[in-house]
Amino acid sequence: MNPAWALLRLASPQLPIGGYSYSQGLEMAVENGRVNDAASARRWISDQLLLNLARFEAPLLLAHCRAAADEDWPRLAQLCEEHRASRETRELYQESRQMGYSLQQLLNGLPELDNAARSFLERCSEPHLALGWALAARAWGISPDDALAAWLWSWLENQLAVLMKTLPLGQQAAQRLTSELLPLLQQAQQEAARIDPSHFGSAAFGLSLACMAHERQYSRLFRS
Repeated sequence: MNPAWALLRLASPQLPIGGYSYSQGLEMAVENGRVNDAASARRWISDQLLLNLARFEAPLLLAHCRAAADEDWPRLAQLCEEHRASRETRELYQESRQMGYSLQQLLNGLPELDNAARSFLERCSEPHLALGWALAARAWGISPDDALAAWLWSWLENQLAVLMKTLPLGQQAAQRLTSELLPLLQQAQQEAARIDPSHFGSAAFGLSLACMAHERQYSRLFRS
């Protein structure tokens, strides 16, 4: 079977986990004017990629995928606790928990998940997105590096979808942004793959503040 099918399946917006219900603070950044055109959108997404995802979110997800692939269940359990503790706002916590729960329901109904992974998932009281992603990659035979690439792509695609719904930004402009941002996506993946686990961490204060403000935003398209 063509391995691209599994990769496309994991990265597809049709994966029923609700990822496109969230903006990760971007809707609030548009509301307060911090992001108001293609240039400011590029700056916001670039900062998120290189200052947050590449330093913490991406290497943490990659570590989940590697532990699941290696059947290192104690390590995976430790990473789950670290991931849960790292959610800085209620919105980010609820997003990860809801999407993880949806992935759990999906995986439980699929035949590809092996018994060892299924048993581990059943023991998790609050599965989160990174865990579900790692176990989906294991079930579908996707390498950890490719699983990380799929996650980064789905994150970028979601951010661009948010912009098209909240800004006067058309599809052609979004495609131009994609061309400009793909090298940074590659850079984020490479940095995530080589960072030492003891150096995982970021201080994305702007993102945290945007997410907290979004929880109280009066009129919004995306969940909090």
